[in-house]
Amino acid sequence: MAITVFVLDDHEMVRRGLRDILATEDDIDVIGEAGTVDEGARGIVGMRPDVALVDIVLPDGNGVEVCEALRTYAPDVRTLVLTSFCDDDTLFAAIDAGAAGFVLKRLDGDELIDSVRCVHEGTSIIDPRLTDRMFNRLRARESTDEERLAELNDREHQLLELVAEGLTNRQIGARLYLSEKTVKNYVSAMLQKLNMRTRTEAAVFATRLAARRQAETTPQRSG
Repeated sequence: MAITVFVLDDHEMVRRGLRDILATEDDIDVIGEAGTVDEGARGIVGMRPDVALVDIVLPDGNGVEVCEALRTYAPDVRTLVLTSFCDDDTLFAAIDAGAAGFVLKRLDGDELIDSVRCVHEGTSIIDPRLTDRMFNRLRARESTDEERLAELNDREHQLLELVAEGLTNRQIGARLYLSEKTVKNYVSAMLQKLNMRTRTEAAVFATRLAARRQAETTPQRSG
């Protein structure tokens, strides 16, 4: 079945361009669009697309508000924030509000298509041009995060690794022979111990931690 997509952007030409790019793929179907927070939230909740492409700057509010509404009324919809510019507060606000991905509009068509597919599959996406800024902000909390990480039990450490792989609760349940509800409860407890609100933040944290540990254990070559 095709991946259904809803496009929320206040510029008609941008919406048309996004539709045209996505329409080149047989496995992606744009089923709706809107230009305001109100129209977008109502349309997405009503249509229940697989992925919502959401701009940050909108005439009656911002995309973070849409992410928050979808987290409450359509939690099954994966939200990919697409914006022309980004400051650190907006990036983290969107992630905290439940966005599954955050990319800049300067990406090309193939990158957009790949991002939609990855988000639909359960992978968390952060634009490579933003990851350094995100890591720097997380690095400032490094010592505190290490203390929180030590609070996780063996099962929660295992879950953190699987979340970092981009697996959904259902996929994790199948891997560990647990019910989806049990996995959801475990993940909620894990996030609480890490003082994090979303799976995306936990996935980024785990990926950075793994990269740092690998760097620490990799022998340095001498000149």
